[in-house]
Amino acid sequence: MTIRLYHEDAYISEFDAEIIGIDNKGVILDQTAFYPGGGGQPNDTGNFSIQDKVWHINKLSSGEGELVHELTDDSYPNLGDRIHGAIDWAHRYQLMRTHTALHILCGVIWRDYKAQVTGGDMKPLSARMDFELESISAGFAREIEETINEEVKQNREVKADIMPREEAMRIPDLIRTKVNLIPEAITQIRTVNIEGLDLQADGGLHVLNTTEVGYIRVVKHESKGRINKRLRIEIDD
Repeated sequence: MTIRLYHEDAYISEFDAEIIGIDNKGVILDQTAFYPGGGGQPNDTGNFSIQDKVWHINKLSSGEGELVHELTDDSYPNLGDRIHGAIDWAHRYQLMRTHTALHILCGVIWRDYKAQVTGGDMKPLSARMDFELESISAGFAREIEETINEEVKQNREVKADIMPREEAMRIPDLIRTKVNLIPEAITQIRTVNIEGLDLQADGGLHVLNTTEVGYIRVVKHESKGRINKRLRIEIDD
């Protein structure tokens, strides 16, 4: 079973590992810092190297419970080889900032309007989130932008934790999506807590403090249905 270093420390950008499996898509490692994607957050990209030989990774997938690093190259390293892995840190860190920005947005709208999330998507420094709201306007978008950036300035710590499913499900409002997307087979639930603002079940990666996010701009608001409204954000680089 691969040790997932990104859940131990989201700031690990390089690591050493042993190849413990090979299939027709790529290789399996004893440990990895590559995030495979999930919860709306895209997967990491980067490379492996052994001395001067480099293999590129653009995608990860799950196979028989293992995490497969898909290689773009025709040749593979060998079973048992020790590799040095390096993720594209600029790409990862922008996604971490973006993911935390979405949680700030979600936290504010839940706190102030009790609106659940109906959908979302993110790219580095840009994202959208849909909410169960009956109305939306330019004035509402401006107000939300002011409020979420005040929360960024509050210097709030962002902490992750893992707890038994039964215990987690006793926390009020832990699931903010309209539909609970956590499979019943999951017995341990990871939570992300923006202290004093937002606590949610979440498997993605985040910065350690809200001040790392930067200024969040609400660049567009849209109506996607009678009670489904969308906000698009961009984060200053």
